[in-house]
Amino acid sequence: MKQYLPILWLLLPLTTLAAEVEREFDPASGIETVQVEHPGMSLQLLPLNRDYVAAVFSARGLPPDIVESTRDYCAFGTILRNTGDASLHYDLRQWRYVTPDGRTHRVKTKTEWLQEWQGRDLAFRWVLLHEEQTYQPGDWGQGFTTVALPPGTRFDLHYSWTQGGELHEARLENVHCAPEGVPESDS
Repeated sequence: MKQYLPILWLLLPLTTLAAEVEREFDPASGIETVQVEHPGMSLQLLPLNRDYVAAVFSARGLPPDIVESTRDYCAFGTILRNTGDASLHYDLRQWRYVTPDGRTHRVKTKTEWLQEWQGRDLAFRWVLLHEEQTYQPGDWGQGFTTVALPPGTRFDLHYSWTQGGELHEARLENVHCAPEGVPESDS
């Protein structure tokens, strides 16, 4: 069935939906969160400082070499919600990000992380966003998503989901990775 999945995607009607985008910048942290509302679907991205991500992984008992390997990635706390009346399906393997040089890259999935760490007894799978999931009306999920970019980088996120028998595609421009370090306080 998986070998036919790309062909099935082509058979679905394609809809590009306008979205309401809300950005909130916190000058104290240098972090800009993004909330995108589409008819039937909501996506929220919270850029995470890589020291915070390393602390979360360390607190879960991950070995120092694995914690260190996550520092090469821009991470987001990602929340997806089905706000519509039909089931919603997403597949992170179909999502892409485009860097300012115009190059297209894949989002690193939970399965790819786990394959990289294969053979190591790690019990933290819950912290990463599932790469593929179906939500019924009112359902939602959250987890970390990662892109191989340094702190402070900007990119465009191309994402898709299927809802009500239609494939929807959207682009979120100018997404900001969290800056390096934590800003000094004025006090």
